Formats: sequence, structure tokens, C-alpha cells
Amino acid sequence: MAFLLPNGNSSHFSLSLSVSQIRRERSEAMPCLPGTRTCIEHQEEETEWERCTAHEVPEAVASYHEHAVGLNQCCSAVVQAVKAPVAAVWSVVRRFDQPQAYKQFVRRCDVVVGDGDVGTLREVSVVSGLPAATSTERLEILDDERHVLSFRVVGGEHRLANYRSVTTLHQDGGSGGGGGRTVVVESYVVDVPPGNTTEETRVFVDTIVRCNLQSLARTAQGLSSSAAATAAAGGQRIIK
Repeated sequence: MAFLLPNGNSSHFSLSLSVSQIRRERSEAMPCLPGTRTCIEHQEEETEWERCTAHEVPEAVASYHEHAVGLNQCCSAVVQAVKAPVAAVWSVVRRFDQPQAYKQFVRRCDVVVGDGDVGTLREVSVVSGLPAATSTERLEILDDERHVLSFRVVGGEHRLANYRSVTTLHQDGGSGGGGGRTVVVESYVVDVPPGNTTEETRVFVDTIVRCNLQSLARTAQGLSSSAAATAAAGGQRIIK
């Protein structure tokens, strides 16, 4: 998991400080550019559970991003457009065993249980420079037909407890029908760590998710361009 907090003795950690550190240390290697949209409205009533349905996400996938949110939890969603076909993007996203393919804060990933199907457990270590250690995560949904992936955190050394993420892909309807663009939506729900505010937690996680999705866009676009170039070269050889 690329959005972790230290498991130190203090119950309070400045998420705003961590966000600044992330932006500073990763600005050159993985710039967080404009182009994503983040959920800014939430239903937060004083009830035991409240279903968060106010994300600004495309209607086609909205039902996948409705989270049951309890007190002292927050949820959000980030939307990213990718100039690559759904198949190219999904080939990267679906590899639960290789999150480091686009999550550049991930240093290492080891599958500890399973073979990539639902129920698989992975242990993720983050890169140096971030105040984090490991996260143990379980694959909850892997739908190759609908292009939906979900995982939840079940252990590790971090303070973002009860984290659950859902990622969906669908063809961009505004791409002219050619199938060359994809819309990626990633939403999550997580406990607010003791000593931090809902807004601090949301900004921190949104920053990491946004950077991950922008890295995904670059990775998938690179794969798509390489495939197109290979196909073009093959066509030229046939013509000759």
C-alpha cells in the first residue's frame, strides 16, 4: 500500500506535513499534475453508519464506489483520464502481485497467500523516505469482465486502519467511440487516525492515490504506444 503512516509511539502524526514531504521528495520522479477530480462532498451524519454516495464519479460506475462509512471514518474518490484503451490499463491494474508497476511508492511486494485470485494476500513495503513500513492486503474483487478491482488492508505497520479501496475502469464516452481512452476511478474508505482530522486524512490519502493514478496513466500510455509501434512495424514488413 502506498499510503501508510508510521507505527510509532505517538498517537498523533501530522498528515499535512507528510503530504508536503511527499510532494517535495517525489516532484521530479513522479510529479502530481492537474487532471484528476477528487470527491469534495460527503454525507457525514451522526449515525452509527452512513453510506457515502456523494462522490463525483461517472454514473456508469457510481454503484461500485458507494461505501458504508462509520463514525471516525472518511471516504473519497479520485478520477483519472488515461489516453490508452481499457485493455492496456487493465493489464496493469489487475496485477495484484505487482503494484509497483505503477505505484512508485511501493518498494517491494510479496504474495504470501494465493495465486492472484480473490482471497490472495500480499505484503507491501514502501520506499525509503516515507514514514512507513509494511501493509498486508487482501484481494476482495477481481472482475475481468467489468474491470473492477478491490482490496482491503488486514495488517502491517501503519496507522490507516480498515482501509478498503475500489478501482474501476470504463471506456471514455467522449473519446469519439474509438475505444482509445479510459476513465479510471479509485475510491476508498478508511479510519481517521487518532490525533488527526478527517480533512487531514482525506488530503493525505487523496494525494497518494492521485499520484498513483497519474503514474498508471503514464505506464499504460507507454504500453499502448509501444504496442502500436510494434503493430505498425509489423505492417510495414508485410507490405515490403
